[in-house]
Amino acid sequence: MVYETIAFALFALVTLASSLGVVLARDVFHASLLLGVALVSVAVHYVMLQAEFLAAMQILVYVGGVLILITFAVMLTRSTEPEVHSA
Repeated sequence: MVYETIAFALFALVTLASSLGVVLARDVFHASLLLGVALVSVAVHYVMLQAEFLAAMQILVYVGGVLILITFAVMLTRSTEPEVHSA
């Protein structure tokens, strides 16, 4: 019982930290990776609630589909030339 509470608190902290990182990250690629961490940790919460089907759908649909699309979109639309800042 104590181990379940500790695991829940740990994954809740991971979910909150990665979600905050998604919002505060300056690089879009890093934000998408942090989104993946947040989505996987939500799937772990589903497993803790004994909702394995929801956890599997979370991994397949969101992490497998949406996050990969976001990552590819970010990688394909990145500019390779350096930005010039005018003063």
